[in-house]
Amino acid sequence: MPVATQGTVKTLTTRQVEELDASIVLSNTYHLMLRPGADRVARLGGLHKMMGWTRPILTDSGGFQVASLAALRKVNDEGATFRSHLDGSLHLLSPEKAVEVQEKLGSDIAMVLDECVLYPTDDASVREAARRSLDWAKRSLAAHKRPDQALFGIVQGGVDASLRRENARALVDLAFPGYGIGGLAVGEPTDLTRVMTQISTDALPTDKPRYLMGAGTPGDLIESVAIGVDMFDCVLPTRNARNGTIFTSEGKLAIKNARYTDDEAPLDPDCDCYTCREFTRAYLRHLFVAKEMSGRTLLTIHNLHFYLELMRRMREAIEESRFDALRSDLAHLDTASG
Repeated sequence: MPVATQGTVKTLTTRQVEELDASIVLSNTYHLMLRPGADRVARLGGLHKMMGWTRPILTDSGGFQVASLAALRKVNDEGATFRSHLDGSLHLLSPEKAVEVQEKLGSDIAMVLDECVLYPTDDASVREAARRSLDWAKRSLAAHKRPDQALFGIVQGGVDASLRRENARALVDLAFPGYGIGGLAVGEPTDLTRVMTQISTDALPTDKPRYLMGAGTPGDLIESVAIGVDMFDCVLPTRNARNGTIFTSEGKLAIKNARYTDDEAPLDPDCDCYTCREFTRAYLRHLFVAKEMSGRTLLTIHNLHFYLELMRRMREAIEESRFDALRSDLAHLDTASG
């Protein structure tokens, strides 16, 4: 899912995202609640109409911001009380409030509010966050009223295998239509991420979507699909594009490097995206160094195309019973394995 935090994929228009054939985007409850506000979005016809996006939208609950904006918030069983990073105003984000906001936004998939703890965190705090997240999941279910919106639970438990397994099984008993795997890709080693992902997927039903939140690199996607993950989001392709780091079939490329000053090759000779069909590395480097917005746009188009095409190839390989061969062919993209 390309990340459209504030109702837009950074540097791209909605039409450009559609032309990349993204089937779903992710927007952020916390940010949209603060600006422009859930009531305003609802008055404007909902997030789909405001964005001009007719395909599905998933909204996260703001749980990650509860972790990443630790200096601005306090958490107890009621919810997360925080000061806006925009104007300092005080807000309470409870499980019920997170559901209310997402119903007003009108997303197709909403996420329960959870308490995500960053790595490393002491065992007692991880256990408390998992307990609280499970309680919040139950309250979210009770509060959720919109029949045209699927509410997903989120597995927590840090890197404690037994706790994560226990949390996942308890969520399954609540019969959510899909499940996020949370509290990973938050600072822990990649190998540990994958072990905890495997533990989570093993405990979750195979006939409902399993969504690894916030991951990651091309290797993360490939290896996570191999252990049963269905859905992903990450700012990496768009953020890296804006910073000049490009994903290609041969690995990463830093477009600012002087070696590309006169390079007439496309970013990736194996790519058929608009950027690679029409422009050279030399031109794209010029745009990036000159800080032209069109450079960021073209690089973002390529990176998102690379990610979406990778997912398309994996889906096709699974349907044709040749995923293991594709995984082997793409092993060079997994920097963690090297």
